[in-house]
Amino acid sequence: MKTTDNSPIPKEWLEEFAAAGRRPLETRFKYGFVKTYKPVLDDATYRSWDSTAEYRKWCEENLPSWLGYGRV
Repeated sequence: MKTTDNSPIPKEWLEEFAAAGRRPLETRFKYGFVKTYKPVLDDATYRSWDSTAEYRKWCEENLPSWLGYGRV
């Protein structure tokens, strides 16, 4: 990969970034967000808890670990 004289960022990446910046805002919004289905989280319109402890317990018991909502 080629880099610019002052930057460790490859020249091709900088060119792609500049091209994206020239696109209309509507186009940038259209392609800037990716909807990813999250099991369990996306299956209800909303949820609420009385405390953060209840929320954390629910996450640990109901969400797959790969979503990253568990305690570390």
